[in-house]
Amino acid sequence: MKYIRETIESAWENRELLKEENTINTIRKVISLLDKGELRVAEPFDGGWQVNEWVKKAVVLYFPIQKMETLEAGIFEYHDKMPLKTDYAAQGVRVVPGASARQGSYLSAGTILMPSYVNIGAYVDEGTMIDTFARAGSCCQIGKNCHISAGSGVGGVLEPAQALPTIIEDNVFLGAMSEVVEGVIVGEG
Repeated sequence: MKYIRETIESAWENRELLKEENTINTIRKVISLLDKGELRVAEPFDGGWQVNEWVKKAVVLYFPIQKMETLEAGIFEYHDKMPLKTDYAAQGVRVVPGASARQGSYLSAGTILMPSYVNIGAYVDEGTMIDTFARAGSCCQIGKNCHISAGSGVGGVLEPAQALPTIIEDNVFLGAMSEVVEGVIVGEG
């Protein structure tokens, strides 16, 4: 992981490195690790939360290395730089029509997505429902057995890199039409 982190930090300081195949592959590796839940933007640490700033930097650096393309999901068409997640059945995730999640977000088994949106870098733990028209923003962290109610938003944060992502800890019910934004931590229960 040290080599991956150093490569990301170097590219953050010198954007010319984004032209190099090694840098591109390293950034894509970070996105893949996020997608599988093997890496997180923020994680519980010593009774609090530790932000992995270099991981957020990798997410930001992913945008300029991606090309715009037309993506199709059934009858829906998108024009974007980020592919959507796929293979939900194998992951044990329920996704109803109208829901979408970007590749690079993590959805644990038992997650339910009503017509909603989950952005890149987000981490959604098991047993959580992202309800109708709710949003899980970039790099947010949502715990186990949460209900993010209809029309609610869990804000995203990418820049500044040192900013704390929005964090919803385990067993939280976020009421309808609520908005929780960057840097806020909603404690367990």
